[in-house]
Amino acid sequence: MTPLASIARSGLQAAQLRLDSSAHNVANLGTPGFARQAVDQQAAPAQGGVQARTGRFGQPGVALEAEAVEQMAATYAFKASLLVLRTADEMAGSLLDVCA
Repeated sequence: MTPLASIARSGLQAAQLRLDSSAHNVANLGTPGFARQAVDQQAAPAQGGVQARTGRFGQPGVALEAEAVEQMAATYAFKASLLVLRTADEMAGSLLDVCA
């Protein structure tokens, strides 16, 4: 796998984790004492891309409007990573056309 594809793949996985986490929060909106789940993302320079993991906030409660914004942001991040993957594929195809 090319480095660009690896970076895009990690971005897709992080965006999916953000969407899953937000959906989990919305599903548990009415659960008494529920603490919101969040995703922590960090750059992963060794592998290229990003590392993401879920965690909990200490305060109980979920704000529906914040979750809607988080879902939109995660959707844009997913689309951006998909565009990187598509561009890497097109670059590899162009390189093969030039070399062949």
